[in-house]
Amino acid sequence: MNAEPTNISPEAVVQRFNAAFNRHDVDALAEWLTDDTAFEDTSPAPDGRRIQGKAEVVAFWRAWFERNQDARFEAEDTIVAADRVVVLWIYRKVRDGKPWHIRGVDVFTVRDGKVAAKLAYVKG
Repeated sequence: MNAEPTNISPEAVVQRFNAAFNRHDVDALAEWLTDDTAFEDTSPAPDGRRIQGKAEVVAFWRAWFERNQDARFEAEDTIVAADRVVVLWIYRKVRDGKPWHIRGVDVFTVRDGKVAAKLAYVKG
């Protein structure tokens, strides 16, 4: 996959990023990130944990996929406003041998056809 698009819509960028994410394809996912991309996770801290830079974000996702091999995000709704894309989602996996889920929101910023920021928030 070649992620050179400059004429691609922010929504399409996020859809392709999320498709790579759900395949756990870190290399394809990396193609959709800016070099200075930022990711804020859902760690239970006042502000979550911020990971800055493509190499650091890719390393985070590579390790995360190793620990969460059955993880899958399902988009419930998508809201687009200029370079911002908000995705309401359900995260599903098996926990303690039983199906489990949590709902949340990602706020993406897209710049030049790539993800410049992904800020994650969860319920509960």
